[in-house]
Amino acid sequence: MPDSDGGRMTNAQPDKTVGRLKSRPQFLAVRAGEKRRGNFFLIEALDRNLPEAEPRVGFTVTKKHGNAVERNRMRRRLKEAVRLHAGFAMQPGHDYVVVARRDVLTAPFDALARELAARVEAKPKHRRPQPDRSRKE
Repeated sequence: MPDSDGGRMTNAQPDKTVGRLKSRPQFLAVRAGEKRRGNFFLIEALDRNLPEAEPRVGFTVTKKHGNAVERNRMRRRLKEAVRLHAGFAMQPGHDYVVVARRDVLTAPFDALARELAARVEAKPKHRRPQPDRSRKE
């Protein structure tokens, strides 16, 4: 739902806005980033290494989660949760993709917003380097 602010989503802090991911290449680039799993959604986050750029967010709801009416309702609930509660926690220069699960439809909005803010604020987990598992030596 574009607004007069050029497609930006605002929150309670008027000076903090969150841009939108709109094209398929932008969404695909974020898939290479970090994944943060939650009960209601999966968040994919990517650091663009542009500390002065505003954060951007995109939303994905697959067809397996219902018809168009239900998918749009899920997307609207997630957008509103980002606008009201999670936009302030998004780091500048990062892209976020929120992949909805079916439970977004029935979850209480407060619980949805709390979990979204917690997942956005979560620190990246450091993975241990995978040992070389090749059998050739």
